Amino acid sequence: MGSVERHKQVRAYRGLMPSPGRPSVAWREDRVRFWTAIARGAKTEDACSAAGVSGPVGFRWFRHAGGVNPCLPDEVSGRYLSFPEREDIAVWHAQGAGVRDRPAGQAA
Repeated sequence: MGSVERHKQVRAYRGLMPSPGRPSVAWREDRVRFWTAIARGAKTEDACSAAGVSGPVGFRWFRHAGGVNPCLPDEVSGRYLSFPEREDIAVWHAQGAGVRDRPAGQAA
């Protein structure tokens, strides 16, 4: 490939948005279990197995936090839906149920 073709490729790429990277591997609950095990004094490998994540993921969490617990609360603020709530909504949507048609006893 000549330099002219290479320059054309570089110019064509400049306007593109770079990839944000790979999505997170685990859920918030997994991170909370991981940091709880670390706080109990478990080694990183043992904390990974307690949280149910792979070793590289746990080491990445530890490294990104600088070895300090980010103090994730056990409960989320309620601003966002939990995974089971999202699943329920998806099932209701697939069944064709509207917002007012949800089963009795289900909170809004």
